[in-house]
Amino acid sequence: MAHDTHGSSHAKALPADLGAPAFVDGWRSRAIIVAAIAAVVAVILAILGQTQDHLGWDHFMRAWMLGLVFTFGWSVGGLALLMVQYVSGGKWGLLLRRPLEAMTRALPLVFAYWVVSVFFIKHLYQWAMYTNVVATAEALKNGLINEAQAHALNFKRPMLNPTTYIVAMLICFAIWGLYTWRLNNLGLRRDHESPDTTPFWIKKLENISGPGIVIYSLTMTAAVIYWVMSMDVTWFSSVYGLLFLVGEGYSVLALSILTSISLSKAEPFRTILRTTEQHDLGKFSFAFVMLNIYLGFAQFLIIWSGNLPEEIPWYLDRIRGNWGVIITLDFIFHWVIPFSLLLSHDIKRNKKRMMRVCQWMIFAKAFDLFWLIEPNFKDATRNLHFSWGILEYIAVPVAMASLWVAYFSHNLKTRPLVQTNDPHVAEILEPEHVHA
Repeated sequence: MAHDTHGSSHAKALPADLGAPAFVDGWRSRAIIVAAIAAVVAVILAILGQTQDHLGWDHFMRAWMLGLVFTFGWSVGGLALLMVQYVSGGKWGLLLRRPLEAMTRALPLVFAYWVVSVFFIKHLYQWAMYTNVVATAEALKNGLINEAQAHALNFKRPMLNPTTYIVAMLICFAIWGLYTWRLNNLGLRRDHESPDTTPFWIKKLENISGPGIVIYSLTMTAAVIYWVMSMDVTWFSSVYGLLFLVGEGYSVLALSILTSISLSKAEPFRTILRTTEQHDLGKFSFAFVMLNIYLGFAQFLIIWSGNLPEEIPWYLDRIRGNWGVIITLDFIFHWVIPFSLLLSHDIKRNKKRMMRVCQWMIFAKAFDLFWLIEPNFKDATRNLHFSWGILEYIAVPVAMASLWVAYFSHNLKTRPLVQTNDPHVAEILEPEHVHA
């Protein structure tokens, strides 16, 4: 039987310096280098794709949307998980609160990514190309769209039009920005208050975060409907927003745990990240893995067993024409592997192995977004084939995610990593005596 001796020497006081360790600067530097290299590769692939099938820049923008949704999930999903922590409490908040705040403060970069996409919406959405009944009828006559798409375009036009889209997204970003500013500001102010004020701060942050979770759910649903669902104007799903909500939790937790374990190589996280809390975070991730597959499979089962003619084509577009290989890999990557690994008690308590699981989950989330986005387009529907454009789904998101990581790393350096005015500080500093 192996003994965990870490607890016997566990410190009983926080270190004097609570700032991020120096190696976080290395994270930022490496992320910028990777972003620059990936960006150059992405542009080269777009040029090659343009000569191959004249869709090089179209694929570039599809990959850009993958990167947008992916990094959006980290920033706004981080905001949601931060609010969930304030409402629910728990020692895990002491570990993740400052990394989550740093994620939310990367929101301006996500906004910049979205602004870029606005200039290319005609490459992404039929509703942006055919903005009135006459244009839709002409496209139908020329065989550019089918009757189902024409009907959906005309029926959904009050919502799916460029003006409404831009206004709605500006409102959503304003709301996310307001909550990001408010929670980050209060979180920092709380550190400078006396311990006697702790109950006041807990109540205040609960009162802000409770309604904030509901508002986040509504605005996030609007965003993913516009950004991803509306790429296929005929598709609708009542659970679509919830699928992305759970998917964001899946991705954000993986990144948060990866960050916490990486930070534990030095103080102050070396002191506060005990094996017990790491194990608890692993179980939390396992719950999101389970919920993720439950919702995804439930949607598929209901539509498939009901044989609904309005909805089944969406799945057929993603199963036929060699896409069956991708959905099979998606199931294995996104659920089977994380589920199997996180079942292990030992893996959840081993830092190196837990980091590998979290890295895999982040990759699996990006792979799932590829399966959701690419088959929406006519050249890819039921027709998975190699092109230079497919490789852009690697280069473009890697560049965008790396730049986001650089921004995130910078944010980690701007404030203490531990919130000292927290009721769980004393508890998490107690030695642990665990037999594994």
